[in-house]
Amino acid sequence: MHRPNCRMSIAVIFNALLVSILAAVLWKYVKLWEHAASIEEELTLSRQTHELSQIRIDYHVALQALMEDGTRMVCTGRMHTERICRFESLCYSTEAEEFVFFHSNASVLLPNLGSRRFQPALLDLSSVDDHTTQYFNFVELPVAALKLMPKPVFVPDVALIMNRFNSDNLMHVFHDDLLPIYYTMQQFPDLDQDSRLVFMEGWSEGSHFDLYKLLTNKQPLLREQLKGLGKLLCFTKSYVGLSKMTTWYQYGFIQPQGPKANLLVSGNEIRQFTNFLVQRLNATTDSGGEGYIVVFSRTVNRLILNEAELILGFAQEFQMKAIAVSLDDHSFGDLVGLISGASMLVSMHGSQLVMALFLPPGAVVVELFPYAVNPDHYMPYKTLASLPGMDLQYVAWQNTKEENTVAHPNRPWEQGGIAHLIKAEQEHIIKSKEVPRHLCCRNPEWLFRIYQDTLVDIPSLMSTIHQSVKSKLPLRKVKSNSVIYPGKVRDSKCQTSVQSAKVAKLSISWQVPWNLKYLKVKEVKYEVWIQEQGENTYMPYILPYQNYTFMENIKPFTTYLVWIRCIFNKNLLGPFAEVLTCNT
Repeated sequence: MHRPNCRMSIAVIFNALLVSILAAVLWKYVKLWEHAASIEEELTLSRQTHELSQIRIDYHVALQALMEDGTRMVCTGRMHTERICRFESLCYSTEAEEFVFFHSNASVLLPNLGSRRFQPALLDLSSVDDHTTQYFNFVELPVAALKLMPKPVFVPDVALIMNRFNSDNLMHVFHDDLLPIYYTMQQFPDLDQDSRLVFMEGWSEGSHFDLYKLLTNKQPLLREQLKGLGKLLCFTKSYVGLSKMTTWYQYGFIQPQGPKANLLVSGNEIRQFTNFLVQRLNATTDSGGEGYIVVFSRTVNRLILNEAELILGFAQEFQMKAIAVSLDDHSFGDLVGLISGASMLVSMHGSQLVMALFLPPGAVVVELFPYAVNPDHYMPYKTLASLPGMDLQYVAWQNTKEENTVAHPNRPWEQGGIAHLIKAEQEHIIKSKEVPRHLCCRNPEWLFRIYQDTLVDIPSLMSTIHQSVKSKLPLRKVKSNSVIYPGKVRDSKCQTSVQSAKVAKLSISWQVPWNLKYLKVKEVKYEVWIQEQGENTYMPYILPYQNYTFMENIKPFTTYLVWIRCIFNKNLLGPFAEVLTCNT
């Protein structure tokens, strides 16, 4: 009587069991499919990584390390203007266009600035000090957020992340980018020839991209190219920021342009950099004994209106070959080869004059300025030529004759045009005899005058060169020597004696610096400071001896503090030795 119900119960149970088994199989299949999809995604991301770099990485291991260790950062420098930071696993969201610091229990953030990181920034991305368009920072997330984000593509190359400041201007390319990149790489050994430059300013390659490619063996990456690599990129090891130690000029963003204070670079560092570039370019330099003059020809603006006559004038005046060159008609390697063997480089004021970097020691740099442009107000190339150990002679010539200038008031404002200004301002600019000091970068009077074309007064120019360059051309090639400073004087001693109630003697002696015996020095002198203890003033002396007895202003029964240092060749000042305490 109850058998049909029993059979129905067994059927229901059997169906339920089949459904459970089918659900388990389907669940297992879904999980296997998800795992396969994850593996396929990891393989795709690994392929993307391998396409970016020849370095192979285990994607799963790299992802696990990111999840466990997060991002790690250690920086050098106390202020944002001098800071360079080393990161492990710094990531970049190409959708948000933001760098990302993932926090885990193993993360390191040094310096840990808190909100001070935004006052105004962690660091400068370029070598130009404290420019608001060059600031770097990152957003922060916990590593748990990675589960909600696109899977990262890892960049396994050691990367140097930075901004180019003005990639179409040769002066800016060398001064702001190439030199700082080169010496940042010298500062951190793992930034070697196999590292990769990453430019984050957002520009296209620009006119001089091939120069950046000389610095490493790998193609630099542009910000726009990062989007094609993935939505989330993680740099396994990277450095952010640039060394500013090689920069010598400030462009007038806060105060009128001029040499930077407290320069830290010398000609020695400049020439090591240019030697590196010459080798990378495989440039052939003219090592023959015949001197020649190179004249830069401008073809668009700031023209030399009598260029052919000027070149002939140089050849006749100095009895040397004079060559006209331009950035448009010569390869960069050919220009480097020509300039490396030149006795003189001549050019209108402009970015091409940074090529004076490649001149041999002893050569002459001649910079021509248009009418109403004071050479003393615009000195990037004079500063370069005057760096210690650069050993270049610098000559500035300014057109002082208004009739020898051709202005272009109807051109666009960025090319010196002033037609957009009110009539009174136009008249003021045209009547002005000198551009006043100004800030960068859109002063209409400066632009109007600097884009003038010039008929060079050749006799005036030759007279200016002869007044500044006393030696006959071609100049004897100067061997550039390192600047070597004296060490501390040694074994300094003092002896005292009291002659009477008002008269005392203070005798001081010392030994020469230890390094002097290995050097050929023309002139050695010593500076001695004597200070009565408790007083704020001191008595300075310059002496050619290693011992001397002082009587003037020396009191009996008084304590004196004495400092001594060595001076080479009048201006190479060594360190003071430890202070001597002498009691009369």
